[in-house]
Amino acid sequence: MHRYRSHNCGELRAADVDTDVRLSGWLHNRRDLGGILFIDLRDHYGLVQLVARPGTPANEALSSLTKETVVRIDGKVSARGADNVNPDLPTGEIEIEVSQVEVLGAAEQIPFTINADDGVNEERRLEYRFLDLRRERMHRNIMLRTAVISAIRHKMVALGFNEMATPILSATSPEGARDFLVPSRVHAGKFYALPQAPQQFKQLLMIAGFDRYFQIAPCFRDEDARADRSPGEFYQLDIEMSFVEQEDVFQPVEKLMTELFTEFGNGRTVTSPFPRIPFREAMLKYGSDKPDLRAELELVDVSGVFADSGFKAFAGKHVRALAVPDTGDKPRKFFDQMGDFAVQQGAKGLAWVRVGENNELTGPIAKFLTEDDIKSLVDALDLKPGHAVFFGAGEFEEVSKIMGAVRVEAAKRAGHFVEDEFRFCWIVDFPMFEKDPDTGKIEFSHNPFSMPQGGLEALETMDPLDILAWQYDIVCNGTELSSGAIRNHEPEVMYKAFGIAGYDKETVEAEFGGMLRAFKFGAPPHGGIAPGVDRIVMLLADEPNIRETIAFPLNGNAQDLLMGAPSEVDEARLKELHLSIRKGPAKPTPYKPTK
Repeated sequence: MHRYRSHNCGELRAADVDTDVRLSGWLHNRRDLGGILFIDLRDHYGLVQLVARPGTPANEALSSLTKETVVRIDGKVSARGADNVNPDLPTGEIEIEVSQVEVLGAAEQIPFTINADDGVNEERRLEYRFLDLRRERMHRNIMLRTAVISAIRHKMVALGFNEMATPILSATSPEGARDFLVPSRVHAGKFYALPQAPQQFKQLLMIAGFDRYFQIAPCFRDEDARADRSPGEFYQLDIEMSFVEQEDVFQPVEKLMTELFTEFGNGRTVTSPFPRIPFREAMLKYGSDKPDLRAELELVDVSGVFADSGFKAFAGKHVRALAVPDTGDKPRKFFDQMGDFAVQQGAKGLAWVRVGENNELTGPIAKFLTEDDIKSLVDALDLKPGHAVFFGAGEFEEVSKIMGAVRVEAAKRAGHFVEDEFRFCWIVDFPMFEKDPDTGKIEFSHNPFSMPQGGLEALETMDPLDILAWQYDIVCNGTELSSGAIRNHEPEVMYKAFGIAGYDKETVEAEFGGMLRAFKFGAPPHGGIAPGVDRIVMLLADEPNIRETIAFPLNGNAQDLLMGAPSEVDEARLKELHLSIRKGPAKPTPYKPTK
């Protein structure tokens, strides 16, 4: 018999009764019922129940061991009594009568419960991540991630793409976030940068003639954590294609996502084809460029109704309305709770009205509306008896943010939200440039390597803020999975676009010399996208926090609490790297691991 096991803990069934077996795993749980020990033994494959009778060496050995001790046991498979069968466990029809026990790895008292969620805080979980990953939910999430990545590779190859690797050590590049820098020992005073994305390299692969590339690419950005963004590093499915227009990129990605989310979505449906929604339309209708289409309500711009209104609170402001069917008879508490929610999003309050049987309006602001106002609202919103209408007024961006959140919350509370579906969309026609509200400076609003719609002519003749780009996002259930673009592959277009954003020709050549040089030697039209693997798994696992789908993530302060990173470096190493440390202002007190 094998030194450690003849079977794994998840494979034994009723057909194995009377079989002599050897198993190895962790002591998951222990119950003492009148001297008879029932032990749950766990390994990667599952859970099986052990039985140790009173007065046996196995009982004596197992009764003194702490949970999570690693043991090897020998025993015989027996059938459980009919009353003791566990239908929720694949091995629930059998148990193992233990005859011998060997301790393979002793365990100290564990700092939190493995076999149940005891509410331990995230910092402690990350400090003992190797224990946290033993939990069923976390183990399932990581194995889901493994299966998803394997499926992605298989499906991408089937779609005609070639997996290629790009460098990790490269040059710094202004791609929208801070670089992580790596000092060079050989070249004093100079630094490599870890790639924010393989953007330039994948474009160079297209220029080199490889046509269809993909990579499960590690990316590094020195930015703050969010629920859907891990600080420090993340993985993306990096894709690039030659001789393509926007729709040519959409087709394989849409096929991939539909198959992936159908296969791993645990019965949830995927709506297709994915709608294409222009950026400005998305902001008006949904208040967001990453709309959750499960909320089956839309915002309507009613600024014109109140442009010359006597209702001073709305006059001269941008006003967005949300009509919600079947809510006119809701109690006042419903409207007050929606108002409280809006305040949590940054609003000063939330105006509303109800629509009565004859389209008359009631509610806090109804008395301020003229008959013409009411008629215009009824027409603009297609109001019917039983509707309620919520209003937001102010600056466009502020109203969009608040009312976009109100739209989703109202849909959930009023029964206009569809569960158990993945609703994708493409957001298209992003502005090429935007104005910094503080400095007034024209900046890139998206990927600086994108092709403007209209090409060089548009850059030379149009107001920069009116120029659209061949840029797009793919969004699922309110989560942006990726941005992408048809790339600019013409040097003159690149010089002009960067010039509008304030980069002179010399700076562009210094920052992007490799790309420019490549463009001058025959570059094909090309485009791509890079869906976030972490976010894909987060949606499939139905987890609200991306760190729950990553084996060893940094915490919200970009610390590795298990390994102790970032850490200080001794003076000898600093000298070798030609570095000295200049202490900055005091930082918040870091998390201190428990002893």
